[in-house]
Amino acid sequence: MKRLLGAHVSVAGGLDNAFARGIESGCTALQIFTKNANRWQVKPITDAEATAFRQAWQESGIEPVMAHDAYLINLASPKNDVWEKSKVALRDELIRCAQLGITDLVMHPGAHLGTGVDVGLERIRQAFREILPETPAEVRLLLENTAGQGSYFGGDFAHLAALLEGFDEKRFGVCFDTCHAHAAGYNLSSEEGYAQTMAEFDRLVGLEQIKAFHLNDSLKACGSKVDRHAHIGQGTISRTGFACLMQDQRFVNTPMVLETPKGDQNEMDRVNLALLQELAEGAAA
Repeated sequence: MKRLLGAHVSVAGGLDNAFARGIESGCTALQIFTKNANRWQVKPITDAEATAFRQAWQESGIEPVMAHDAYLINLASPKNDVWEKSKVALRDELIRCAQLGITDLVMHPGAHLGTGVDVGLERIRQAFREILPETPAEVRLLLENTAGQGSYFGGDFAHLAALLEGFDEKRFGVCFDTCHAHAAGYNLSSEEGYAQTMAEFDRLVGLEQIKAFHLNDSLKACGSKVDRHAHIGQGTISRTGFACLMQDQRFVNTPMVLETPKGDQNEMDRVNLALLQELAEGAAA
């Protein structure tokens, strides 16, 4: 069975170049940035760029494409200038996705920077209430769980549940990052740990909310709260944890993308994807 497996790929030289890179690595799904992830300001997408992107997508045979928002965005920020800039930036990213035909935008929830969990969560929810009516209804926000470092939201699955509550379910979902969950303290390295983690997510958020996965092994230990990605099977999650996920029938149609180190010639995406496909087909973990 053809799984929706891929990687985050570069758009250097033009957004449409993502597809050639994806094909070269053996991707059937992709994630991209639609703009520089470390800058607030960005040039608008031209009609010609959007047309070239859609055409390359159609010709590629790659199915789902998701985008990831800029790292500067922090909807939980207590600083008004950052909060306002973050809202403008996220609104712009949602519009850019619609221009390209991308229907899922992955975002980190943000960090409260000392104001506390309740204040920070409400700050994010207020931003959503302002942004959603002004953005294309066909683009979903996928909240990404995090490693829980510092005051970042998303290390606790309960944060995701609180952020999703009461909003239109068509506008939201979750992107489940394996490294982040493991580093946050949800053990994915054994069959028992995997089952417990997914049961806890289901209890708090609901497995049906998972619309995509980031597949990353964790360089650091479970509960370290340190976000360091490793190649599949070469970190503390191990092949066992990824075998559990790849053979979980509940997620066989869910897009899954790598954010692992690329290697000198981008060769490691192909290596990691081949291993994931092996594990999906029941190779010994």
